[in-house]
Amino acid sequence: MQKIFFTLLLLLTSPLSGFSHTATPVPVEQPVKWSYSARKTAAGEAVILITATLADGWHLYALNNPANSPVRLAFSFLPDPSYSPEGKINQPEPVTRFEKLFGADISYFEHEAVFQQKVKLTGKSAIIKGSIEFTVCSPRQCLPPETISFNIHIK
Repeated sequence: MQKIFFTLLLLLTSPLSGFSHTATPVPVEQPVKWSYSARKTAAGEAVILITATLADGWHLYALNNPANSPVRLAFSFLPDPSYSPEGKINQPEPVTRFEKLFGADISYFEHEAVFQQKVKLTGKSAIIKGSIEFTVCSPRQCLPPETISFNIHIK
């Protein structure tokens, strides 16, 4: 009995066991870069383009995933008298796969995704302000959900 106890104690305190030291978190550079642009399409109308460029091996969850999925991608636009969003934001065709963990088809983007939102302008220019909530994952980890703000100038 003492041999078993001693062996267990040795294993638990050994440098080879995972219990004797603390792992130092490795900082992760943001694997998604966001860029923004706008173009006028007609008098009083424009399209804003929001581009996500992903590092190799990372994916960004898409719009309209089921409620029990990871944090979905969400765009919010602040109300402003100089513009109004027209319809829903358009996304490119995502990759969709069945995920056992969620028991549902989950959609995401790899490499790059360009999102488009039509806006109606009340004047000659506008500053579109809003935010993006998103989650990115790799095969080894998911980063915590993040929300970033944006300003897009239409002239």
